[in-house]
Amino acid sequence: MIRLAKLPEIHDILNVTKSCAAFMVENGIYQWNEHYPSKNAFEKDIERSELYVLENGERIIGTIVISTLMDEEYFPIQWLTPNENNLYVHRLAIHPDYQGKGFAQELMDFAEDHARKNGFVSVRLDTFSQNKRNQRFYETRGYRKLADIHFPKQSEHPFHCYELVL
Repeated sequence: MIRLAKLPEIHDILNVTKSCAAFMVENGIYQWNEHYPSKNAFEKDIERSELYVLENGERIIGTIVISTLMDEEYFPIQWLTPNENNLYVHRLAIHPDYQGKGFAQELMDFAEDHARKNGFVSVRLDTFSQNKRNQRFYETRGYRKLADIHFPKQSEHPFHCYELVL
């Protein structure tokens, strides 16, 4: 079940993202670190009612942020659609014990359906340039790679920006 996250669940949500970060590092992908994703970011996501969790039974196994806020790093990007009615996906994570079972697809289906039902013209996101698995995941879903941005606190490598026109 996918639903809005609650503040008391921050520990469980951080457990998912920290487990993902450790799993990525084990596989040579240095995408997330001690600076990101942070407890503070998730608290703000919950305050704005933008953080969703995926439950399997009683356990939170995944997260996704579905936001209308455009991060300043995205301003220089030449997007496919005007910067007026877009949805942004951030911090998509599935606990490593549950990866490869279609749960990330389920969260992205949820985000894209939410965008369509609410009249958004596109869904935008970024993914780490060294994470080829994520790139294939988004490209298979029809996202188009547009340009790169940098998050120096996270990595010396760029992040690719993607957009799906609905």
